[in-house]
Amino acid sequence: MIDQIRGLHHVTSMARDARLNNIFFTQALGLRRVKKTVNFDAPDVYHLYYADEAGTPGTVMTYFPFPGMARGTPGTGEVGTTAFSVPEGSLGYWEERLGQHAVGDVKRDTLFGEPRLSFKGPDGDGFVLVETAGDKRTPWTGNGVGADVAIRGFHSVAMRLQDTAGMNYLLGLMGYEEIAKEGNVHRYRIKGEGNGADFVDIEVLPLMNPARQGAGSVHHVAFAVDDRAAQLAVREELTSAGVPITPVIDRDYFYAIYFRTPGGVLFEIATNEPGFDRDEDRAHLGEALKLPSQHEHLRAHLEQTLQPIEA
Repeated sequence: MIDQIRGLHHVTSMARDARLNNIFFTQALGLRRVKKTVNFDAPDVYHLYYADEAGTPGTVMTYFPFPGMARGTPGTGEVGTTAFSVPEGSLGYWEERLGQHAVGDVKRDTLFGEPRLSFKGPDGDGFVLVETAGDKRTPWTGNGVGADVAIRGFHSVAMRLQDTAGMNYLLGLMGYEEIAKEGNVHRYRIKGEGNGADFVDIEVLPLMNPARQGAGSVHHVAFAVDDRAAQLAVREELTSAGVPITPVIDRDYFYAIYFRTPGGVLFEIATNEPGFDRDEDRAHLGEALKLPSQHEHLRAHLEQTLQPIEA
């Protein structure tokens, strides 16, 4: 069994407007933009990262905003909901704040005994704030949300699948164990000490059609390992188990490997190193346009053609 995975690393989704995406995460949710760069494979599209102060693995929400992209169609074979951890007793604050920012479909519920506030992002993205006891991660408060209520990082992701069989085996191989079931939702937790972003839920929907990706869809979910040595050990274990997986890819701020899971969700294993301050001082993360070295020659063109993000 793999024992190097520490929990979630980041979640990457798609949007259709970079400016609205930035406003939502920095102003409505109070997260910090820790990196403004471009898609490695489509440099005319931003890759935006939102997180805590330093971009700590387990707190990082990232987006590819493709201008004018059609909305995705929800379905099975995708991450349907991304959940953030907030302190106990803070949902009233968030309910009011989200209302002030005209955030849609804000609703309260409870799952596995935890009070939650669900809502939609600008492209219909599914999000939840979960009141979590004892989350000691230090929040970012630079965008005006107090430390007593601010987002700590991820709580979990919830995947919509037609069944659990293949994913149950894979998550077990990756060091997760099923700890609870409520209705059609199965909850898995990383064994041992995680990074705070410790849970994965599976919502079983056997009659739902497969998802069609677009704006508002999660592109992939990444799991954290400490370093490249741990990543190579995970890759060897997965390959030995018959999982087709990519070579290691340098993503500038982490190293990545990718594989498609049973049911269709794209997984990534990402390193905690080197981090988002490798090319920017921590006090100024996310301010300058940072380009992968292979796209640096496009800087003048991109600075003229990429959508302005700031209001």
